[in-house]
Amino acid sequence: MKVIAVDDEKMALENLVSAINKYDPNIEVTPFKDPKSAIEFVKEGPCDAAFLDVQMFGMSGVELAQTLKELQPDINIIFTTGYSEYMKEAFEMHASGYLLKPITVDKVRAELENLRAPRSKKQTRVKAQCFGNFELFIDGSIVKFTYAKTKELFAYLVDRRGAGCTTSEIMSVLWEDDEHDSYLRNIRKDLLDTFAKNGCNDVIINNWGKLSIKTDAIECDYYNYLRDRSSENYQGEYMAQYSWSELTNAYLYGLK
Repeated sequence: MKVIAVDDEKMALENLVSAINKYDPNIEVTPFKDPKSAIEFVKEGPCDAAFLDVQMFGMSGVELAQTLKELQPDINIIFTTGYSEYMKEAFEMHASGYLLKPITVDKVRAELENLRAPRSKKQTRVKAQCFGNFELFIDGSIVKFTYAKTKELFAYLVDRRGAGCTTSEIMSVLWEDDEHDSYLRNIRKDLLDTFAKNGCNDVIINNWGKLSIKTDAIECDYYNYLRDRSSENYQGEYMAQYSWSELTNAYLYGLK
């Protein structure tokens, strides 16, 4: 899900972005202090929802919403403000929501789970199964890597939820030492080649010597559980075959 947040007050914007991220870490949220920059961003591609401060310097949130609606008629507009007198304009625009500051996770959840226009759906080809033994599927078929450690590497990237992982970090986790440079190069190549061969290049981010995954490019039972805490997404031990998963297992057990 792609979301923009626009507020010309730095602290208010940071609080809004934090609330969205706490509600769902998989949401791709892009913040803007300048409404014109937000307009240029929306021109470049689809956006599911826009959280807009009503009172901003140079362009009001209502004016910005009108422009965004012209660019993308189905975009969900959610106004954020410290005042209630703008609700009439919001209703006249058929806005999806109207949040009074301070913004909280519960307020964000209520709006994003009841959007006026359905959020965009993109078929996810890659599925990671984390509960029980870790398994990876592309188009419903189990992915076969050349090396068993390649699968473990991808499992660790899933566990890190989009955080960049350095070479030394990966070696310390997979081998508990830093003496496997050549082997790591082989499994890194195996990982990238396998996803490229399946036309899923966008899943792996290989940047500045770090590896990570694009979390919204995969379907994952672990991410689903973190988002909604539904018991149907919790299916027992997490990544049972990997010893380094013990910390996450303990964390998840504490959430139950």
